[in-house]
Amino acid sequence: MGEVTENVADYISKLAGADAKEREEAAYALFRLGCASAEPVLRKWLADPEFRALAAGGNALLTVGLAVQPATFETIRQRFGQPQLAEAPPDQDVLEFELGFAHGVRLDVITPRTPAAEGAMAKFLARFGEGIQQVECEVRDVSRAVKILQQRFQLQPVYPHIREGANQTRVNFFLVPIAENRKLLIELVESPKKR
Repeated sequence: MGEVTENVADYISKLAGADAKEREEAAYALFRLGCASAEPVLRKWLADPEFRALAAGGNALLTVGLAVQPATFETIRQRFGQPQLAEAPPDQDVLEFELGFAHGVRLDVITPRTPAAEGAMAKFLARFGEGIQQVECEVRDVSRAVKILQQRFQLQPVYPHIREGANQTRVNFFLVPIAENRKLLIELVESPKKR
């Protein structure tokens, strides 16, 4: 795991760097690493026809969430032209923005709103440092997707009820084993219905 961790740290550093080509290459590499971590779990889930039918269409099914320190967050945001901050619920105590690239490559860059806080993001950074914090999977109906994972895969969500996520999404999370002594947070995300 050490080599992957070092690669992630190097790619995050390049994502904050001055060279535009290196930033884009780092974004693609981070996306690939995050997706590769989630792939064995998601392959099983998507083998279920009903869960697969709930997966969002198009080429933007997954987003890789990066936990970064506030200074790194500000540098990356500046390098990418100050993308709009997501409207995160106050209880989540995070700042975040999304970066989108060709071929469905999406990253969420996330940091604690108040660095001294005890929120989940601050705890993650204190324990693991900067890195891939989660992989988000877009679904059409998060409530039904959670029920399927509970009933057919005997998985329990992090929260007993669906929660409000950033930008009026509906979310829940599953902490799933991906390797010996390693787990990955997978966030199921339902976007608001378009009117």
